[in-house]
Amino acid sequence: MGRPSKTMITKYGAAQAALNIIDAKGLKALSLEAVARELNVKAPSLYYHFKDKNELLAEVVILLLRDIEPPKIEEHDWEKTLTRVCKLSRRGILRHPNAAPLILQYFPRRILLGPYDFWTTMCPYPVEYHMLIIEGTEKLTYGSALFAASAKAQNIAPMSEFDPGQYPHLAEVVRNNPYDEEELFEESIKAFLRGFRHLERTQKKLSDTELRRAMKLGFARRDMT
Repeated sequence: MGRPSKTMITKYGAAQAALNIIDAKGLKALSLEAVARELNVKAPSLYYHFKDKNELLAEVVILLLRDIEPPKIEEHDWEKTLTRVCKLSRRGILRHPNAAPLILQYFPRRILLGPYDFWTTMCPYPVEYHMLIIEGTEKLTYGSALFAASAKAQNIAPMSEFDPGQYPHLAEVVRNNPYDEEELFEESIKAFLRGFRHLERTQKKLSDTELRRAMKLGFARRDMT
């Protein structure tokens, strides 16, 4: 008689199971026992991959960020490309609003080193401004995504209801805003990047090696419309 079949556990599979639970039931529902039930295994078997729940949650964040759709590259329009990077990143996070708060606690900057290196390779501005651009676009993107995810998870409007008579100027601002949430974020990124246009620009040309590496690692593509 052959041995009974066993469910094979991988880090990716456990993280995906955890993310499925968080998406469906929220962070409070997550436990190693719940993940084990999702995988049809015993909870102690998860300790082969994770020493505790924190390690599992850190892996969930990595999975969430790696699932972000790679942007199409516009080699002659760096601002358009970077704006697309930010927009797709925000959109990817909002697919998992219940898991979004984990990004603050377990932000895995190490997996972004490759994208940072690649996108700054394309940057046409002097190198001393590159870190400012990274910091600014990153904070705008994750800040906007986390606020929007919180509202989505709680099923509340991004802007609280208020009495127009008490706040007439704010009421006028809201009334005259022509953008939806994503458009407002996109225009914010564009406004930030316009602040660098007075600087000297040097058009960069990506090498085939750089482009192939970016596409292989999954943070850029050419064929997306």
